[in-house]
Amino acid sequence: MEFDAQQQFSQEADQLLSTMPLFGTDSNEILATIPSLNTLTIQFNTPASFDPTWIQLTNNLIRQGETQPSWWNTPLGQHVAKHSMYEDRLMTKAEAAKVLGVSVGTISKLVSRGTLDSHEGKPYLSAVLNRLINPQRTGRPSKTSNTKKGKASDDRIKPILKWAGGKSQMLDTLLSRIPEHYNTYIEPFFGGGALFFALQPKNAVISDSNPELINLYIQVRDHVDEVIKLLRTYSNNKKQFLEVRALDWTSLSPAEAAARTLYLNKTCFNGLYRLNRKGQFNTPFGKYKNPTICNPEALYAASKALASTHIICGDYRTVLAEHAHANDFVFLDPPYIPVSAYSDFNRYTKEQFSIENHAQLAVEFNRLHSIGCHAMLTNSNHPLVHDLYNSYSIEVISTKRSVSCRSTTRTGEDTLVTAKPLPILIEPPSPDSPLRLSEQVSRYPATRFMGSKQKLLTNLWDVLSRFDFNSVVDLFSGSGIVSYMFKAQGKQVISNDYMAMSAVFTKAMVENQDTVLPRKKAQELLVDHGTDDFVTTTFKDLYYSDSDNHLIDVLRANIKELENPYEHAIAMTALIRACIKKRPRGIFTYVGHRYDDGRRDLKKSLAEQFLENVEAVNVAVFDNGKPNRSIRGDALRLTGVKPDLVYMDPPYYSPLSDNEYVRRYHFVEGLACDWQGVEMQEHTKTKKFKSYPTPFSTRAGASAAFETLFERHRDSILIISYSSNSEPSKEEMLAMLGKYKEHVEVVPVDYRYSFGTQRSSNANRNKVQEYFFLGW
Repeated sequence: MEFDAQQQFSQEADQLLSTMPLFGTDSNEILATIPSLNTLTIQFNTPASFDPTWIQLTNNLIRQGETQPSWWNTPLGQHVAKHSMYEDRLMTKAEAAKVLGVSVGTISKLVSRGTLDSHEGKPYLSAVLNRLINPQRTGRPSKTSNTKKGKASDDRIKPILKWAGGKSQMLDTLLSRIPEHYNTYIEPFFGGGALFFALQPKNAVISDSNPELINLYIQVRDHVDEVIKLLRTYSNNKKQFLEVRALDWTSLSPAEAAARTLYLNKTCFNGLYRLNRKGQFNTPFGKYKNPTICNPEALYAASKALASTHIICGDYRTVLAEHAHANDFVFLDPPYIPVSAYSDFNRYTKEQFSIENHAQLAVEFNRLHSIGCHAMLTNSNHPLVHDLYNSYSIEVISTKRSVSCRSTTRTGEDTLVTAKPLPILIEPPSPDSPLRLSEQVSRYPATRFMGSKQKLLTNLWDVLSRFDFNSVVDLFSGSGIVSYMFKAQGKQVISNDYMAMSAVFTKAMVENQDTVLPRKKAQELLVDHGTDDFVTTTFKDLYYSDSDNHLIDVLRANIKELENPYEHAIAMTALIRACIKKRPRGIFTYVGHRYDDGRRDLKKSLAEQFLENVEAVNVAVFDNGKPNRSIRGDALRLTGVKPDLVYMDPPYYSPLSDNEYVRRYHFVEGLACDWQGVEMQEHTKTKKFKSYPTPFSTRAGASAAFETLFERHRDSILIISYSSNSEPSKEEMLAMLGKYKEHVEVVPVDYRYSFGTQRSSNANRNKVQEYFFLGW
């Protein structure tokens, strides 16, 4: 597939490039820079601010998919879908059908079932492409766990009752708001249970204050055959209807009462459950020609869905107080606040749900949020709903009212209130607690990367382990050690950095789950098969001997030929680490060897260093069972992700020192990106290239960047590593964070940095206090 993608790119690129203003670059020169698909992938993941030619080419490729949706189904289209950053959008069902090579009808079914993320019936491009490149992951969700996203299953079960206020028509909206992970599904105003039957959760608690309704569900769960047998004795005639309606259900056996409830629901007017003041069912006969009184298939399916469900008759507050815990998903669908003289569902039941009851429900909603539950509530679009829930997300959804006899009054608006749980603070871990750092963390190769948090991992995890979270984004991964720590602690990790070398590190040891580079294959990379002599000629007499420069060129050429992306990442990581270890102080801000102190790493040959580092990376590879991902990108452009926690360790702006990573590591960063998309500064003694643009190079830019990141990730737990000599100040950071987080805390840690270009020789300038800012 990857070879075919490269061939297709070669065929299409010339035409694409001929339509672009290439800023003085010949199209043949561009094509010549693509000796392998790995290079092409690197360019696809290069942020727009780095090289306008490459990003314009990438945009033109993506535009192919907009004008010809079937292009995504080609080898190159699938490669772009897998590796490139593209702007998500809604697409028509016809476009989606062309992408997946299926009929429009199939797309309609996928959308209606919730298998494809959609909005108002139109699927998202990202959902369609995800199904294209990961077909095995987009089928029906597992029915044995509530840990996967709660989309409706492909064999969605319909409610067995028609119920006033039923949620069948809102299912697409409700299903799209289901949390990614939750423990127990709880629905205390069950009614017809449309959402429950669509999800079919394994762990569930359902309840209602209507004892007749609860008896029905218990009997369908436990004695469905008997209920079916009794239902088959009923017929659709008014005389029998009135006789059955007159019966006192409490005088019947439980199975007889359940069959009566179903019969009346199927044959009464509009399936309406209505009681008079004496608690007697009084809905008139429906006069339907041929209603389905007994549907065995539907009843058996409902019985199976209810099999492991805890069914309770009781007040919602009692049920929630006993059963709702952190990370449970609670769906609340109470009787609505009336918006017209005849719109309230209280008229249909003996019990009333007053304005005071709604105020009490809002208090309970707040409690559920505070104890760490995922909460979702529906109600009418009444001003009181907006007042009671003004601190949460409120959406207004257009709906129909099927219980009205007049079509002019069957339209309405519902409100949907959603709340992600407040992060739960847990007790600090004891020395023998499983929450302590995993031993796996120690297998990450040691690094002297500027700003690395390797020596602060214990302090950092002591802070992080106070929170209950499953997924995390590391926005500025740097050395990769923190991303690796999250992986070792069993979290799902997205690791991001604008430096190519950082992305290579995390590709090799965070995203990679089980691939290693065999020693024999690593040794073969040391064999000269011809090189471009780029390092040999460009950096002669600057950092390494002629023989070492030549070996670097040999390794560069051979690594490019590795087709497996993880083998490529391991080999490149080993080469970068070997070059750093062979360089006194491990940086490239000076030429020559004046800091050579004779240490063992400097005496080893480059080949030895390379092979040792291949083995070190191999040892670090492991599978934590989560789909982790490595991205090279601009943190300010990373959108569309909603993790439980976001960790930020950005370049610290300080008037006392610089934060230019490229100036220090330009040579090994050049190795990682093969000096593509960079502006070489030939006039400089070190032959560095121009630093990547970053807002963290100025005080104002850093402030604006933090403001943007805090606002964008306001729904996640925020942890920011920071330094006492950095700007904005600690007080300013707390104030900014406080705009978006209800709880803000700062944890100080004493720490002496390994690097820093100070404007004074005073050694105490390296002694700073590290801060961990927490927002939740």
